[in-house]
Amino acid sequence: MMASSTPSSIEHTMLAASEQLQVPSNITKFKIGLCQLSVTSEKNQNLACARNSIKAAVECGARLVVLPEMWNCPYSNDYFAKFAEDFENEDASPTFSMLSEAACSHGITIVGGSVPESSDGQLYNTSCVFGPDGKLKAKHRKIHLFDIEIPGDITFKESDFFAAGDNPTIVDTDVGLIGIGICHDIRFPELAALYREKGARIICYPGAFNISTGELLWEVMQRARAADNQLFVATCSPSRDSSGSYAIWGHSTLVGPSSEIIATSGHEETVVVAEIDYSKIELQRKGLPLDKQKRADIYLS
Repeated sequence: MMASSTPSSIEHTMLAASEQLQVPSNITKFKIGLCQLSVTSEKNQNLACARNSIKAAVECGARLVVLPEMWNCPYSNDYFAKFAEDFENEDASPTFSMLSEAACSHGITIVGGSVPESSDGQLYNTSCVFGPDGKLKAKHRKIHLFDIEIPGDITFKESDFFAAGDNPTIVDTDVGLIGIGICHDIRFPELAALYREKGARIICYPGAFNISTGELLWEVMQRARAADNQLFVATCSPSRDSSGSYAIWGHSTLVGPSSEIIATSGHEETVVVAEIDYSKIELQRKGLPLDKQKRADIYLS
């Protein structure tokens, strides 16, 4: 199944914040692909599925492709260590190699969702970003780990098996500056505000919200981060029929800088392709200049 959105034709104006960070001036519009994958307990099958979905997104014109959180293995402690890869050893990291090869062969930027990374005896929930030359441009380790205990509903402690990352990630790509977060990172507005301050025009959040929190918060969080910072927010989830006992909400989405939903999916396996028009950011910030209206003298006192 393929979802898409209608292109916009608003004239582009370069942002001052982005200029100081040397965002390429020739990028005005491009298409993004969100690959909502059905994850199985077979890694090779997951890699093949991701490769095919990336190709499908590219065939629809995507220059930036985003994969889900934990797409090369089921979201379960039974699989994290078994499927983990040491990215420093590329020969023994088939997920890393596939993403690199796909980015290079298609000439696109890939935000590689997240997969379990093994490093120095620790496991991390890690997203790798690859450029059109196939080289690794950035690596984001999930900063805020998802620990939840709601009696009678859900109990889950990500910190039982993953270590937390310590660094925000903003990466300069051929489609502009991108901030990276993973799933629960979206709950923290401070991280998104930092990315906006550094010049990001889109934040990509691979995520796997469960059905309970997904129904209540998934769309709300995306639209809030986009509205607060007047930028694009893209999320990408596994599909609900993925393997494992963790029930996933799905609904991969692109949200615009005025908090409008540009494109979204249901919970099934699909590829969402939509257009990003950076001029919408300038239009929104010019009409509603939140930066000028902020009262830091009050907030920080």
